[in-house]
Amino acid sequence: MQEWLSDHKLVSYLIILAFTIYIFNSVFRPQARLPILKEILVYLLMAFGSFILMILQVDKLPIIQCMAVAVIMMLMLRGRQLYDKWKKGKGPQDGTGKPESGR
Repeated sequence: MQEWLSDHKLVSYLIILAFTIYIFNSVFRPQARLPILKEILVYLLMAFGSFILMILQVDKLPIIQCMAVAVIMMLMLRGRQLYDKWKKGKGPQDGTGKPESGR
C-alpha cells in the first residue's frame, strides 16, 4: 500500500488534505466562525502543509496511515458520545424525569 501511495502522488495529496481538513474541523475549529479572509488563509495553509506531508509520504513515511488511525480514533470517540447520549435519553424513568436508581 505504501508503494502504491508513493506512485500515485495526487491520490496521496487528496487523502492527506481530506484527513487534515477533517481533523481541523473536528478538533481545532473555533466555536465562532472566522472572517472569510482568515478562513481562506487557514485552508490555504492546510493545502500547503498537506503538500509537505505528501512529500514525506512519498519518501516512505507512513503519514496517511498515521492520519487514518487518528481519524478512526476520533470517529470511535464520536460514536461513543452519540451512544452515551442515546443511552441517557432512553434510560428508565420513574416519573420524576430522573433515571431510576439501582436496586
